[in-house]
Amino acid sequence: MKSHFQFSNQQRNGIFLLLFIITVIQCVYMFVDFGNENNYSNNPDIEELRKEIDSLCAVEIENNKPKIYPFNPNYITDYKGYTLGMSNEEIDRLHQFRSNNQWVNSAKDFQKVTQVSDSLLATISPYFKFPEWVTNPKTKSKYSSYASDIDKTFDQKQDLNTASELQLQKTYGIGEKLAKRITQYRSRYKGGFHSMIELTEVYGLSPEVIENIEKEFAVKTPREITTYNLNTATRDELVLIKYVDYEVANNIIEERTLRDGFKSLEELTKVEDFPMNKYEIIKLYLHL
Repeated sequence: MKSHFQFSNQQRNGIFLLLFIITVIQCVYMFVDFGNENNYSNNPDIEELRKEIDSLCAVEIENNKPKIYPFNPNYITDYKGYTLGMSNEEIDRLHQFRSNNQWVNSAKDFQKVTQVSDSLLATISPYFKFPEWVTNPKTKSKYSSYASDIDKTFDQKQDLNTASELQLQKTYGIGEKLAKRITQYRSRYKGGFHSMIELTEVYGLSPEVIENIEKEFAVKTPREITTYNLNTATRDELVLIKYVDYEVANNIIEERTLRDGFKSLEELTKVEDFPMNKYEIIKLYLHL
């Protein structure tokens, strides 16, 4: 250890010189400004570029925000209500109201049912989209009102497969858009409608409007369709039916085997994964 702490005069001078250099460097670092003499803060080109970058960032942030598209507030789900900023209690009030087969037909009705705040209503109500027959109801004269109260016979009704858009628009609740959708759906199939139940597949037709159509129109010239015996149809025949895929077809055959044959078409509702909301349409293509 002694040899490490004994220095010659030359070594001591070197140590003092090193300490002096370190002290000088520290002082220079502390008191000398090494900033860039070229200051770009006042450069107009740099400032313009900075503004452009900021505007692009703002546009990107706006684009990344979740979009709200027009929707019917009667069909708000739990997730939809959550994204709109509604509380669980407000969503439950709406679902309870709808469970009684009641409808919200205006923003004021929506607030009355859900009890949302004025600020939230002002934010989401511009996106409310109600059916056309609600937003643009047609006034009925006393004569048309009197005529609608009288049930027409089958012969007195117009054929839905030959009715024009103008004739359809005379029905309460049908405007230009709905009339066009009905004729467009009819034109998809050679021969038009087979049954009035197919009106449920036309987008935007509420049960009330369909009921009004049935008072004035009937399918007098139904298109021809192929029907299949429910108790003998093969899987490949069943999948030809609208809304029946291979999985549903297999389940129908399994249920048929367990029951030793179906006794009625209503027993289809017991089939696993059967599309219950399309039962009336599927039933058109089956018989026993």
